[in-house]
Amino acid sequence: MMSLKRYNLAAVLLLLLGGYGSAQAAIAPDRTRLVFRGEDKSISVDLKNANSKLPYLAQSWVEDEKGVKITSPLIVVPPVQRIEPSAIGQVKIQGMPALASLPQDRETLFYYNVREIPPQSDKPNTLQIALQTRIKVFYRPQALSKIDMQHPWQYKITLQRQGNGYQVSNPTGYYVVLSNASNRMDGTPARGFSPLVIAPKKQCDAGRGRQ
Repeated sequence: MMSLKRYNLAAVLLLLLGGYGSAQAAIAPDRTRLVFRGEDKSISVDLKNANSKLPYLAQSWVEDEKGVKITSPLIVVPPVQRIEPSAIGQVKIQGMPALASLPQDRETLFYYNVREIPPQSDKPNTLQIALQTRIKVFYRPQALSKIDMQHPWQYKITLQRQGNGYQVSNPTGYYVVLSNASNRMDGTPARGFSPLVIAPKKQCDAGRGRQ
């Protein structure tokens, strides 16, 4: 029999999630996530060359949610640039007319990628590695730009026990990451709950609980 016990959720926008790969990279963006609002024509991203001795090429592109490289509805310019030692370059992610065809009641997820290309070494038998950083880009329609402080969207996220597991429902238009959950009555952690990311207006299972 399904238990209808409800739990509090530690829910935050996915925009709080960081990218990966930037810690050891010479070329890294100045942010760990990006929000492209419906009213924006473009957004700028600074790229810092942390190497104080060598220039690097920075190759940039955008992927869709499935990781497929795209040139619409978002595009990066310039796609390749040279960044001098300790210098800062900049790219723009520009919106194309096809943005109007995206859902306007929820966020759409994209990825911005930047790959560093080191200068060719003059030493023989040298292995060079081109590191890549990938961060999330959220297209946020104008309909989601205003947040109702009287009725916070976070309170709409629900977690219900189903047998030995949990079901999470996200009826909002935002991407959400759930880090943990606890019993609403006594604060007891929901045992077996696994952190997860849930897309707008979706439901998904969240681990298996233990009796």
